[in-house]
Amino acid sequence: MSIGMTIQLVVYGALLSSIMVYFYHRRLRKTQVALRTLIEEEKTGNSGPISLHPLIDVTRCIGCGACVNACPEERVLGLIDNKAALIRPAHCIGHGACKAACPADAITLVFGSEARGIDIPVVSPEFETNVPGLFIAGELGGMGLIRNAVEQGRQAMESIRRKRGRAEGDQLDVLVVGAGPAGFSASLAALQHKLRCATLEQESLGGTVAHFPRGKLVMTSPMDIPLIGKVRLTETDKETLLKLWQDIERKTGVRINYHERVDRIEPVANGFRVTSSRAIYQTRSVLLAIGRRGTPRKLEVPGEELSKVVYRLIDPAQYGGQHVLVVGGGDAALEAASSISEETDAKVTLSYRSESFSRAKEKNRRRLDDLVAKGRVQVMMKSSVKLIQPDRIFVEQEGKLLQLHNDAVIVCAGGVLPTAFLQQVGIMVETKYGTA
Repeated sequence: MSIGMTIQLVVYGALLSSIMVYFYHRRLRKTQVALRTLIEEEKTGNSGPISLHPLIDVTRCIGCGACVNACPEERVLGLIDNKAALIRPAHCIGHGACKAACPADAITLVFGSEARGIDIPVVSPEFETNVPGLFIAGELGGMGLIRNAVEQGRQAMESIRRKRGRAEGDQLDVLVVGAGPAGFSASLAALQHKLRCATLEQESLGGTVAHFPRGKLVMTSPMDIPLIGKVRLTETDKETLLKLWQDIERKTGVRINYHERVDRIEPVANGFRVTSSRAIYQTRSVLLAIGRRGTPRKLEVPGEELSKVVYRLIDPAQYGGQHVLVVGGGDAALEAASSISEETDAKVTLSYRSESFSRAKEKNRRRLDDLVAKGRVQVMMKSSVKLIQPDRIFVEQEGKLLQLHNDAVIVCAGGVLPTAFLQQVGIMVETKYGTA
């Protein structure tokens, strides 16, 4: 071997060693960051997943990091000891991109955890419940992410068309309950396939989305809408999304019966009889896309019936100059308190029963922390409302009963699953403790 070739091999070897050392230290730094993040989340009580999230089989994980790179949220997954780990569980919102990206099939998407169960209606992979012909899509089935709810609505209608076929006589092919993301998408899919369909919505287009606070950011990825195709929205606000849906409604001519509430669904021969606040419908199939927040969770305290108590924020501007109490610790509560404080001169207090905002996104917590530091919002952790009066409110905090001047109360404590309604129809509901 010549001296020149020997020098070349030494140079190539040194270069290869340098590259290997660089990537080793880079991976080591990422592992250290992931481990610190996990420890910080556990210290602040933010270690529990709030909805659909990945369960990682470490015996199958090859530590490639594909899931970490695929996740569109910030530092939800990380690598620890060359294995993928859920390092910020409370910030996972169920995209499912990690599962799709995993080459080792080491990820399963599950609901709930050992510590916190979630009630979910029992549905098949085709979105059909244990009641033949009755389907569920979207938030009611545990899928709260708008893009995924839109996709579920489309897929559910495909299943209905394939499994149930066409109705006979004057019977509808399908009746859709709800015009939120899943219900609107399903209605468009029914129109696309020329199914005889009626869609009933007790409020307005958008369902729960329509009641988000003004300016709330609601999208993080593109979505595929029936009859329209790919819509490349990334992060946009509630108003932009609702305008898009309104434009689609006008363009396609899809018909939705607004302000019509479903009171009863009864199985009958070859289908269902659906009684609403306006009419009785005969239909071969029913798709429930009603969401989980139709019935807000209440405080169950004296005075809650007063008109100053509401369960969602629509327009922060209406609270200018008032003493406002916001109750809750999730994103809705933090966003409500922050929006009112930023847009008005109101005196805002946020009350939460726990010691940390474990269910809220980091950007909402940072936003609130900034307002607290500026003296714009007062936070009362480990507190609970005991009594509401017309001009004041009584809050217990760590054994002390405090009296606050108050003009308005906004309760953001989530919604109650309409279990009674589901059971009346015969739909089975099960509590998920970290299972698929």
